[in-house]
Amino acid sequence: MKKVGFLAAMTGILFGADVAGAATYPVYTGYQGTNAAGRVVMLPTTSGTVVTTTNTTATTPTRVTGTLPRVGSNTTTTAGRQYYQPSDFDRLADSGLYVGLSVGYSASVSGSILSDYMNEEYGQFVPGAFQETDFDTDTVIPLQLSVGASINNDFRVDFGYLRYSGMAYPSMVKSADGVGGYVDATVDGGAITANATMLNLYYNIDSYTGYLAGGMLRPYVGVGVGISLNTIADYVVYDNTFYSEMEPSVAGPGDLTGISDVYAYHNGGTSEELAFMFEGGLTTELDGGIKIDFFVRYTNLGKVRTSGSIIVSQTEWLGDGAGGEYPAAYDSVYHYTNWYESGRLSTIDLGLRLRLQF
Repeated sequence: MKKVGFLAAMTGILFGADVAGAATYPVYTGYQGTNAAGRVVMLPTTSGTVVTTTNTTATTPTRVTGTLPRVGSNTTTTAGRQYYQPSDFDRLADSGLYVGLSVGYSASVSGSILSDYMNEEYGQFVPGAFQETDFDTDTVIPLQLSVGASINNDFRVDFGYLRYSGMAYPSMVKSADGVGGYVDATVDGGAITANATMLNLYYNIDSYTGYLAGGMLRPYVGVGVGISLNTIADYVVYDNTFYSEMEPSVAGPGDLTGISDVYAYHNGGTSEELAFMFEGGLTTELDGGIKIDFFVRYTNLGKVRTSGSIIVSQTEWLGDGAGGEYPAAYDSVYHYTNWYESGRLSTIDLGLRLRLQF
């Protein structure tokens, strides 16, 4: 019984302490809570009265109407918010991997070809010992295939294969006549192609210039460096000049009096050259993640060079011992080596590139 009385006494003391604590706990009349019905409930005041009010703020929020400001605008609404138009936010930015295909037109093909044996003895017997002459060009349509990726919003890099054709050795050269002058010689063949592989880096310069045409065009610049395999096909140079060696009137029987109908068969060649390019352009966008680059490009492809092997066939004229001459029944054939023709090749291209982004 004493134990029960003691436990009851302790329970009464603890319970009484808890009640006393609740009664003396400070009441903050400014604090608000929300019940399940969405009503704001005021905690009991010192008088014990409970006050309830309706939360009108939650049911009638402030709405902002009107046209949203454009991208980057510092204009704020009455609610203190700033709005952007996602469709216009940097929509020309490069992102991810891409493949590109470009086609162009070479508005200018510059460079010239020069023989490396102009001062050789008897150089007149090798058609092509000519004065410096420009490359002959037909319509040149350079094609480029590239695979690349954006590094960030400003830089992108790609690896490109670039092919040029439609160029050729000149159709007419001035061949040395052996006495300090030159005569016309015709050329057949000598098509030139260049296959370049380059690593290219492009930089968007809109941070300096801004977007153009109301945000439709983004300017950029680019540089590239690589290797070009330049090939010139075999060709034949024909010189129909008659070269006199001796007056027939003083020639004995069988003496060489002249040479005519000189054919020189030049073996073409392929040279591996350092190539580089500079490009500037404008980028725009089509639907489906396709971008278009309109560009102007300068490309230096290095040298075009033959293999240095020339086979010359010529008709010999012989004296008859009576003041006349006649063509020999055979043609003289000579093989020359290490006698080259070479020249540098560069182009200025106008083109269009389609880039499909992934």
